[in-house]
Amino acid sequence: MQAARQKRSSLLDLVTTEIKRIKNRVGAADRNKIDGYLDSIREVERRIQIAESNATDNPLPDLDRPVGVPASYAEHAKLMFDLQLLAFQGDITRVVSFQLAREASTRTYPEIGVPDPHHPVTHHGNDPEKLEKVAKINRFHVSLFADFLKRMSETPEGNGTLLDHSLYLYGSGMGDPDAHDHTDLPILVAGGAAGGMQGGRHIKFTETTPLSNVHLTLLNKVGVPLETFADSTGTVDDLFDPVTL
Repeated sequence: MQAARQKRSSLLDLVTTEIKRIKNRVGAADRNKIDGYLDSIREVERRIQIAESNATDNPLPDLDRPVGVPASYAEHAKLMFDLQLLAFQGDITRVVSFQLAREASTRTYPEIGVPDPHHPVTHHGNDPEKLEKVAKINRFHVSLFADFLKRMSETPEGNGTLLDHSLYLYGSGMGDPDAHDHTDLPILVAGGAAGGMQGGRHIKFTETTPLSNVHLTLLNKVGVPLETFADSTGTVDDLFDPVTL
């Protein structure tokens, strides 16, 4: 397994000739763009190699984390976000699903002052100390997502940035984890969505509204026209400019 990883340790080394051929056919601006993209790939490869080295040096087995995954949660998450950015830049994919924390996670977060396992502390019983720890974990996760969005906003794409031409849904399936309640869900929609996104707002519904209404709205926005989705009762009219739907 290790030998196989070493054999394909750098994808760039396998396509050096092809890269040179492409660079000889494009202008200076495009060559700079290619160089920047390749530098980003090299940096991600370097971080993966460091993670693999650290895992090899660790004498204790880690059954929860595959070999080569960074020991640091933040570094692992940032690496995964960077891979998403590279995939979007290269048009390798246009759809990504990424889970920051799995159900019933027992991960601890000593780096932010939460040594307690994640899932048990969410059953807080309105204990102020546990509530603050849950809030710290949530802020930590959102900060990683915010860093990713910043990177997207700094990456040129067409007549804007990668974030201008992207649409992200971030959130949780739990409103009150102590009761496993799935109402009042914390949902965030980010990105320019190629125009028409009305951001910088907090939309609070006066009546109970299915989350599938948001899903239906986003599906229609990205070119999947549907009249209903799951238990949807309509679309979220205030999310986008109606002209762009």
